[in-house]
Amino acid sequence: MIRGFAHAYGDNIDTDRIIPGKYTKTLELSQLALHVLEDLDPAFRTRMKPGDVIVGGNNFGCGSSREQAPLAIKAAGVSAVIARFFARIFYRNAINIGLPLLEIPHHDIQTGDELEIDLSSGTVHNKTTGKYYQATPLPRVMMDILAEGGLVNYLKKYGDYRL
Repeated sequence: MIRGFAHAYGDNIDTDRIIPGKYTKTLELSQLALHVLEDLDPAFRTRMKPGDVIVGGNNFGCGSSREQAPLAIKAAGVSAVIARFFARIFYRNAINIGLPLLEIPHHDIQTGDELEIDLSSGTVHNKTTGKYYQATPLPRVMMDILAEGGLVNYLKKYGDYRL
């Protein structure tokens, strides 16, 4: 179970808004984490607590195929990202690094809502409003990759025969 508070944003949040390009020249994840969403929401880093959830609208993670975007989100301590739908490259990059994503085409989650997420069933309970949402199911192999903490760990454990 994932429990945290929502930080909600709108549609078309691109990878440059998630982590500005000027910070992508480092391999230090802690440095990336310091700059997550700073151009979109400068107060995010001071409001966000480990385990919180980023919530987006349509096309979250669009733009470049910048792998640092999901890495920065995960390094900042965000436990999951919910959106109506994700840009496909961002989606795959996030799964590959073990960042849980939930696509919920029709949600009205707001900043500050307390969320409880069951990844195994794909359900999200908004404890603030009492509403439940059902995410689009992830394929079993993606759930397995998330369970191992990302694709590298998955491949170390199983090789590629399960893909």
